[in-house]
Amino acid sequence: MSQTGVTPSPDTLPYAALKRQLLSKPTPVLPPPPSSASPPTSHAISSLSLHPSLEAALHLLNDDLPSAHFLVRKMQAAPRWEAMMLHGILHRIEGDYENTRAWYRDVQDSEVFRLAWGREDGLERAMGFVRRVKVLRKERKVEDSKQELKELQDESGREIRVVMEFCEREFGTGKVVDASGVWVQDEKSKGKGSDMVIGGEGWRQF
Repeated sequence: MSQTGVTPSPDTLPYAALKRQLLSKPTPVLPPPPSSASPPTSHAISSLSLHPSLEAALHLLNDDLPSAHFLVRKMQAAPRWEAMMLHGILHRIEGDYENTRAWYRDVQDSEVFRLAWGREDGLERAMGFVRRVKVLRKERKVEDSKQELKELQDESGREIRVVMEFCEREFGTGKVVDASGVWVQDEKSKGKGSDMVIGGEGWRQF
């Protein structure tokens, strides 16, 4: 709430406040309900014109998987290790655990993955986390496993925070008006996903 006593709308929130707001709620672990993303928040995120990896992370926190997917599918190769890791996180939230494991294996030697999961047994720890999420979803006993869900949400939040902090250090939080120089899109994904962003592409070059 502002000093005037009026809660600002998402459209007026700067990056730090928007990040704080999104991280104050449970971090996604299981597939979100349909229409759970906040369109005003999606628009606010897109309007910041952040580095696409950082923008994708915010969309994940907003349960806006289509907008996040639109961005990470344009960054599916080195040196965009952080986007590849976010791609794995996205598929984990969707419940596509095989794809998650594939992305984690691809980035296991990257700095961002090691920061999140450790250098020695990082891949094993990450795969163990994915297994726990899969078991929780498969058994469909979320109501009977509230403590497990809370622990998984906390771990998911920790992982995304590490990726976001990495992006903040590497790219900053200023505007990236022309994002086309960031893309390392592979051939098979060209032409896909152009209609997937809830918040809209705005005037930024993609």
